Amino acid sequence: MGFTVRLAPGVLAGDDGRLLVGGSPLTALRLSAKARRMLIGDAVTVTDEQTAHLANRLLAKNVAVPQLDNVAEAAPAALTVVLPVRDRPAQLDRALAALAPLRCVVVDDASLDPAAVAEVATRHGARLLALETNVGPAAARNAGARRVTSPFIAFVDSDVEVDAASLLRLTRHFADPAVCLVGPRVMGVIRSDRPQWFERYDAVASSLTLGSRPAVVGPGRAVGWLPSACLVGRTRALAGAFDESLRVGEDVDLVWRLVAEGHRVRYDPSIEAAHDTRSTLRSWLGRKAFYGTGSAALAPRHGDQLAPAILTPTYGLAAAALLLRRRWSLPVAAAALAVGTRAIHRALPPTPDSPRVATILALRGMGWAVRQESALLLRHWWPAAVAGATASRDVRRAIATAAVVDALVALAERGREAGRPNAGIFLFGRRLDDAAYGAGLWWGAIKARSPQALLPRRPSPPRRVI
Repeated sequence: MGFTVRLAPGVLAGDDGRLLVGGSPLTALRLSAKARRMLIGDAVTVTDEQTAHLANRLLAKNVAVPQLDNVAEAAPAALTVVLPVRDRPAQLDRALAALAPLRCVVVDDASLDPAAVAEVATRHGARLLALETNVGPAAARNAGARRVTSPFIAFVDSDVEVDAASLLRLTRHFADPAVCLVGPRVMGVIRSDRPQWFERYDAVASSLTLGSRPAVVGPGRAVGWLPSACLVGRTRALAGAFDESLRVGEDVDLVWRLVAEGHRVRYDPSIEAAHDTRSTLRSWLGRKAFYGTGSAALAPRHGDQLAPAILTPTYGLAAAALLLRRRWSLPVAAAALAVGTRAIHRALPPTPDSPRVATILALRGMGWAVRQESALLLRHWWPAAVAGATASRDVRRAIATAAVVDALVALAERGREAGRPNAGIFLFGRRLDDAAYGAGLWWGAIKARSPQALLPRRPSPPRRVI
């Protein structure tokens, strides 16, 4: 009781607050008169079974975010941290120092110098579990989790620095009984005395940084996964939960299986963890490509949830027309916008505000389609785009437009979130980032002999909940 949720930023309200449209996937909710009275301003406080039901529905649809200021965090004794490591004793030393006074289990995944790892673990009072053969991070986490008896467990990589207070604050999310896993915002941090340009890029554009808005996590949502570099969860749900056959993408797989089982997973960017940037260009690009290869292994498990874009045929055609910048582009886009507005209006509950809401959502959808197709050309499909550009002026024009769109959006977002970086470094790094990831994505698809991870899919229609 006393748990409060507040409408998320960007949610559209109409019909005097009885119509709520937002979330991801997009949902339209028509509140009953009684439910509307429970919503005081833009918040509802859980005081009984009925307010608990309303709060749960709003959270589940990503229409609201929890307010945790008055929620108690777990006691230190209730949380145990598992740290998988292979060598890297200096990073492990820093990670353990930040985690005091929490109980820690260090899983040495067959280090080349196990004595150095053991010395660090012993000095910090951590329990050491030494594996004789290298099994990978997923299996190492599972091995450590089997030693945990506390109700909550955290997984923290050895190259991550996050303090005990931050992890304990994340446990406040478990006031919601549906939540079984939560992750903070993982930010890149430079450790070099003389950082290279790619380190400065990664400090503001780490692949593990998932934005500044809190969210429910899952496939097809605005935040689709959580990095296993730093996670906090309920031990009973996470013991042995990682797929040990995966050496990459095991965190995506974990989150999506938990969601499929009916659990709720949350992302809380108000809490931050620092992840060391790569110190060499080769390791930086290699890690990006490695991430890209993971989609091919995940595709057989999760099907079209791995799709690199979610596009309707109407918006897909309109976005392509706008990227081509031809004389007929604007009329095609206008016609698609009209079709999209009509479809959304028909899906919304009938209210006086539904035409206005439908128009706003259609415009947002068109903008998102252009952004997605830009990303396809520059990141996921760039090998095919480059091949097409050698023979087609239209493809070259589309790539150029996509680069401008991507640059403007990326600079605006990073400027809001982390201070505007040097534009030249940022944009050059972004192109290399996309190139490495896309190369890994295609290499994984070729090895798997399946294009599944490269194919977009159609979205589900807007959900209507009465």
